[in-house]
Amino acid sequence: MLSRFRHTFFIALALSFSPCLAAQTQAAPPPAPSQEQQAPSDQEPVQTFKSQVNVVNLFFNVKDKHGMLIPNLAKEDFQVLEDGKPQAVKYFSAESNQPLTLGIMIDTSASQTRVLEIEQESCAAFLRQVLRDKDLAFVINFDVDVNLDQDFTNNVRELTRALNKMQINASISGGPPGLGGGPIPTTPRGTLLYDAIYLAADEKLKNEVGRKAMIIFTDGEDQGSRLRIQDAIEAAQKADAICYVILIADRGFYGGFGYSGDVDMRKLAEATGGRVIEVGNKQEKLKQGFEQIQNELRSQYNIGYTPTNSKLDGSYRKIQIHAKDYKVQARQGYYAIAKD
Repeated sequence: MLSRFRHTFFIALALSFSPCLAAQTQAAPPPAPSQEQQAPSDQEPVQTFKSQVNVVNLFFNVKDKHGMLIPNLAKEDFQVLEDGKPQAVKYFSAESNQPLTLGIMIDTSASQTRVLEIEQESCAAFLRQVLRDKDLAFVINFDVDVNLDQDFTNNVRELTRALNKMQINASISGGPPGLGGGPIPTTPRGTLLYDAIYLAADEKLKNEVGRKAMIIFTDGEDQGSRLRIQDAIEAAQKADAICYVILIADRGFYGGFGYSGDVDMRKLAEATGGRVIEVGNKQEKLKQGFEQIQNELRSQYNIGYTPTNSKLDGSYRKIQIHAKDYKVQARQGYYAIAKD
């Protein structure tokens, strides 16, 4: 049964061949946020940032050269640049307790046949550990279709039930278009990865507040999406969503040829402040990957600044955060679009 989520996507696809896709998806004012942002009294500026349209709010991690997380840095340890120009930091926190909205996205195409079960088990355990009272999560699976299996909830049982119901779809969509026949599409539609990322960002995360992240389980291979990887990246950036990609696959499915989807997945992760974690088909590596993500989500710094360029013209602005000799894991930029 197609959900309202899927129906909205078909409408969006009608616009996907226009060069003005991004502008059209932003044309209608977004609905009111569905998740109320709460903050302790000693962090009142967070409430101010929620209501202002010209404040950039950044969540990020800091690591040393060995990849270890660096806690306890101060506001003075950071310099923020937008399009190369220094910005004055208005708000800083070394530990974020804002609510987390999490999208779990699982590839259920044929290439995932031998790894789906370990994804289901490990993902359920991760959700039990990471979700707190005010956090929300949703679950999507994608193959020849994109399906919302569980909408926003804090109930781990419901999320686990949705995960456990997932099955591999080995079919290839496409055939004679309608009873009148006609040419058969030559592009296989087996893994709508880019469409799924776009949907999760634009339809589910864009109007949420607080911290937002997607965890995407895939081999990175897209087949048949109407949208491009750049469309998916742009949607994630406009939603202020961090993308973690769990690169997981049954290598035997590809014979001796391997797969190359990691290139686009690294572009997505780096642009949004996340990263790619390669686990192959090893459950132990998958558990370790979840531990790394959990630690990063709990060790985020939060900086807010009012841009010196106050124009809300929809342009893309590059962001750089410097912190002494450390590496900062943060999104690379944002779109200057007014938000309610």
